Amino acid sequence: MKHLIPILWLLLIATATAAQKPTDKRLAGMDTLVQRLLKEWHAPGVGIAVVEKNKVVYAGGFGFRDYENKLPADGNTLFAIGSCTKAFTSALLGNLQNEGKLKWDEKAKTYLPEVAFYNDLLTNNITVRDLTCHRTGIPRHDYSWYLNPTTRDSLVMRIQYHENFADLRERWYYNNFMFLLQGVITERITGETWERNIQKHFFEPLGMKTSNFTLWDGKHNNAAKGYEIVKDSIIKKKDYYKIEGMGPAGSIFSSPVEMANWVLTWVNGGKWNGKEILPEAYVREAITSQMVVGAALPNADNPDVQFSNYGMGWFLQSYRGHYMVQHGGNIDGFSAMTAFYPSDSIGIVVLVNQNGSPLPGMIRNYIADKMLNLPHRDWHQQLKKAMAEAKAAAKQAEAAQSDNRKQGTRPSHLLAEYAGQYEHPGYGAFHVSVRNDSLMMSFRNKSADSWLEHYHYNVFRPKFLTDDSEENNSPIRVSFNIDMKGDIESATLVGVEPALEKLIFKKQAVAVAVAKADLESYLGEYEMAGMAARVYLRGENMLMLFVPGQPDYETVPIGNHEFKLKVLDGYSIRFEMNADGKAGAVYFIQPNGTFKAMRK
Repeated sequence: MKHLIPILWLLLIATATAAQKPTDKRLAGMDTLVQRLLKEWHAPGVGIAVVEKNKVVYAGGFGFRDYENKLPADGNTLFAIGSCTKAFTSALLGNLQNEGKLKWDEKAKTYLPEVAFYNDLLTNNITVRDLTCHRTGIPRHDYSWYLNPTTRDSLVMRIQYHENFADLRERWYYNNFMFLLQGVITERITGETWERNIQKHFFEPLGMKTSNFTLWDGKHNNAAKGYEIVKDSIIKKKDYYKIEGMGPAGSIFSSPVEMANWVLTWVNGGKWNGKEILPEAYVREAITSQMVVGAALPNADNPDVQFSNYGMGWFLQSYRGHYMVQHGGNIDGFSAMTAFYPSDSIGIVVLVNQNGSPLPGMIRNYIADKMLNLPHRDWHQQLKKAMAEAKAAAKQAEAAQSDNRKQGTRPSHLLAEYAGQYEHPGYGAFHVSVRNDSLMMSFRNKSADSWLEHYHYNVFRPKFLTDDSEENNSPIRVSFNIDMKGDIESATLVGVEPALEKLIFKKQAVAVAVAKADLESYLGEYEMAGMAARVYLRGENMLMLFVPGQPDYETVPIGNHEFKLKVLDGYSIRFEMNADGKAGAVYFIQPNGTFKAMRK
């Protein structure tokens, strides 16, 4: 009996990985090809849908939705579709525009009066159309929502602190926050959540009964788990990223069978089973070039793949002489691709439970070549070559950067003095602490927690604790800054947003408890060079400073009779105490010097 167990186990695995073979002759051999690609790229599983005109040509799965337990993926397996969600979000606006409730070229602020951008020029001129095609001049700022997730309203408030790198409509740059704003606009106009709008306008009429926004809730029996590759070949489980706040940019989970209905709608000009789901005029506008992404000039390997533009929630390209509309998606543990060829009435969906996988685009190309009767092209080898070249270039860049590293240097302060909370109004906060003999950097998203490797002087390099790869070399650098008193006042992060030079996070003063009786010992007027400043209490424990001609300043007690001015970096007051326990003088400590004022 013992000898039968391994054989039986092998038979079970073989049965589990067997997938439905395509019946369309054009897709002959697709099952063998996909199984080989899964093996070569160490991917657990994939779901695929192919549609043509009014029918589904193929919808099935290969490999495993649950790699540890060897549970097979099939056509009804739910995967995260990531940014393929964006086409759903813009389509809601398309419906509202058709109903006369929204205008593409109206200012975004008209529908969201509280929204503000980095400067007045952007705030007063960014339109709804600009939001749909990534042409605001504001770069991604993705670490803002990814490292410190929060509520939808709070994320909207962060946008005003996201610096632009180009003028409005000057350059294309991908931005998830602009799709968040589109979702919030639909909520304001309809009075219902973005999620409910998606369900009512798309999931329900398209029969997408299992598609959802919270796969991690454990309510779905046929759900794919997400995975990543570590050390080039080890398949490791990756937790779902709970993307509710940024939902309109990428929170949908769906299956090949149900995504087939969505793509059929686009292939047929907005109709599914004869029923209008999207206005035909919107479909045309969404797949019309709104902004140039880049030149995307043809190369020697692919002379027939040309141009790269963006519509509304869709990338637009010329694929081997055929007009292609597509969008990829990536979120923790999953990668996706949705594409269709409007002139050929063909659509393809590829969903993979592998983080940052190249397979969705590669498999899409292989299937497109078969469906469009194009000569075979080895996309697998092309990508292997491109990735090897990119890896070599990255190593060269890392080596060049290492040449600038100053060896034998030390931090200027004790590690404990770097500890504290650092905040940026557009990114939230991170916390630095000391663990054993190292500095640790932590965020609300614990998967991004890092230890800070000393690089040189006061510069450190984050090393993600969850990254098991041998090349855990983050491009981010953290440089701690010192004020005139010699204290750590802020941290400059370089490499967080590639389009911008740096981001500065201010170190927050840690307030110490001070009894009301002690606070009262500081109260009174202090005079210096004929000018009198007044120290008083607001409420029970808020020590305030009033200087004539200036606003009243709140203070934060930081110990040793010193109080930091809450809204002015580098400014504080320190009281000199008399033998009777009352303050006899106050020192105004500021960047241009320290000044003493005597109590009147």
